[in-house]
Amino acid sequence: MSSDTLAKASSAPGIPEYADSLRIVPRRRLGQWAAAVTVLVLLGLAVNSVLRNDAFQWDVVVDYFTTDAVLRGLWLTLWLTAVVMTLGFVLGALLAAARLSANPVLRSVSWGYVWLFRSIPILVQLLLWFNIGALYPHILGVRTVDLLGPVTVAVIGLTLHEAAYAAEVVRGGILSVDRGQIEAAQALGLSRWRRWWRIVLPQAMRSIVPPAGNMLIGTLKGTSIVSVIAVQDLLYSVQLVYHRTYQVIPLLMVATVWYTVVTSVLGVGQHHLEKHYARGSERTR
Repeated sequence: MSSDTLAKASSAPGIPEYADSLRIVPRRRLGQWAAAVTVLVLLGLAVNSVLRNDAFQWDVVVDYFTTDAVLRGLWLTLWLTAVVMTLGFVLGALLAAARLSANPVLRSVSWGYVWLFRSIPILVQLLLWFNIGALYPHILGVRTVDLLGPVTVAVIGLTLHEAAYAAEVVRGGILSVDRGQIEAAQALGLSRWRRWWRIVLPQAMRSIVPPAGNMLIGTLKGTSIVSVIAVQDLLYSVQLVYHRTYQVIPLLMVATVWYTVVTSVLGVGQHHLEKHYARGSERTR
């Protein structure tokens, strides 16, 4: 309450004259302060234990952090993430369009695809694709072993897996747009393409970007699973090193720090995208 308001209130009938001399004291939040101090102390102890623990061998981490083997693995991880997310969202958008179609066959096929690929663990999918030669020794007259190398298998398996989730993200974003706006655009005579490009997509992106950002970060970290099929990503590269040097913990910390750095950069990009598409809305970021 401001001083002017308090002064007016004190002049009202039934209000004591000494009310204008009262001092407003903010509410004490002792519980919140105690919780904050406790969390900071525990956090400081955790950071101190990590930095001062000789078992982490931080000097070894620094030595291997920018080695050629690690950077090549990092580059393959980033490349694989970009390719999988691009292809996954293209295929996912097609599946979402089919799911929203009036054609019952397209709706059923899209639903079946999403159901199937969300039901099978990604590791099982990768192993099945890696051993596809046992089912189809030849494809288009070419031996499957020669046609599908480890990197190709990783792209196919991860893309088909991500597309199932991307389809639901895109479908949810489209359904979040008020149907009345689409009908109003139709009444104004806008073409179907302009309705989707100028009205539906910008508003749908407000709902698509947050889960898509989570999918991107999840895909970046999930690419580490391709090490089981001998794809030399970031994790596989550090594994090759520590199998030779037996310095397991510091090499795993190299991969951990690189994953943390890249996901942090992606998180900043996601924040700015959300801020861009939230313009004109009352959404609180």
